[in-house]
Amino acid sequence: MSGPDLDTRIETYYVKVRGMVQGVGFRHATVRQAHALGLGGWVANLEDGSVEALLQGPANQVDRMLSWLRHGPPAARVTEVSGEERASEKRYDRFEQH
Repeated sequence: MSGPDLDTRIETYYVKVRGMVQGVGFRHATVRQAHALGLGGWVANLEDGSVEALLQGPANQVDRMLSWLRHGPPAARVTEVSGEERASEKRYDRFEQH
């Protein structure tokens, strides 16, 4: 599915990634990928060993990022990606690691 709406509509998506995703450069690689796609938001480690992220940008770019997160960087072993679209008035100018 594509079209002008998916290129211009700003989407905010919360995602949680489980597996071997800490200590393997996952957050750093996520920041690089988000910058390449022009997304705003953040990524952070959670105490349970998973990683969470908030992605914000054009729907097509968010979809590309979600696809990338299913594999992550080479050293990562992603077992599950879950998430949901979130309504947000806040606009993120850049993507940061927390």
